[in-house]
Amino acid sequence: MDKILIVLFIFLIVQRLGELVVAQSNRRWMLERGAREVGENHYFLFILLHSFFFVSIAIEFYLSSYQMTLIFFPALVAFLILQILRVWCIVTLGRRWNTRILVLPEELPIHKGLYRILKHPNYVIVFFELLIIPLLFQAYVTAIIFPFLHLLVLTVRIPAEEKALQERM
Repeated sequence: MDKILIVLFIFLIVQRLGELVVAQSNRRWMLERGAREVGENHYFLFILLHSFFFVSIAIEFYLSSYQMTLIFFPALVAFLILQILRVWCIVTLGRRWNTRILVLPEELPIHKGLYRILKHPNYVIVFFELLIIPLLFQAYVTAIIFPFLHLLVLTVRIPAEEKALQERM
């Protein structure tokens, strides 16, 4: 079981790094089309949050004597559902998907896919990922702390994003 969890952990890190590569490519594409970037001063908070999230899981996993529990399989199903929802968000936004706040002046916000239902579905998905992923590794302290930290960062992020969208109009 430990080997499966290590592979899952490595997959998650590679996935997130891959998303940063996609985000950087999308950023360049948007800037070439006249996008305006805002919120650069708080972007490092996301990098710190997600970096320490994985460090925290690794430390808790290393310090624990992992034993398969009943919570693993429901957490795994929830994780897989969240991955589907995450990909749906990324595909829905296409080249406009990013980890930064970029606004194309002539483009309206996207209101399809999950964005028809929720204004910021990706932030909701990330909140639940920060809760569910640690449960797979029995990193219970991480599961408590990091969703809360995510909400704190969003108190800065969402107003900056909303202001940028308002100023676009």
